[in-house]
Amino acid sequence: QLQLVESGGGLGQAGGSLRLSCVVSGLTFSNYAMGWFRQAPGKERELVGGISWSGMSTIYADSVKGRFTISRDNAKNTVYLQMNGLTPEDTAVYYCAAARGLYWSAPEYDYWGQGTQVTVSS
Repeated sequence: QLQLVESGGGLGQAGGSLRLSCVVSGLTFSNYAMGWFRQAPGKERELVGGISWSGMSTIYADSVKGRFTISRDNAKNTVYLQMNGLTPEDTAVYYCAAARGLYWSAPEYDYWGQGTQVTVSS
């Protein structure tokens, strides 16, 4: 059964850190690029960071560049998002997603997790 299960969300403080994890099952993880997206109330879903199947290539939204780091462990079928320097503007539901290539656009991603809420207080 195909599953993408996010964890690690919750309440963070401005300037603090959180680490999100997404465990994938039911597909050949190392064949897929992975992305972390977020969606705040009233806003479109946006890519936060993406990583190629090998981990050799990464992309980041300008708003998180230098603060967030995406990584993956293919042996554990897991992708991570380390979030440092949190701000209230980072408050959103965060989703992991899998795609055949490293893309910016949400419709290019084939499989999605259910999301985890991140709330950052000032």
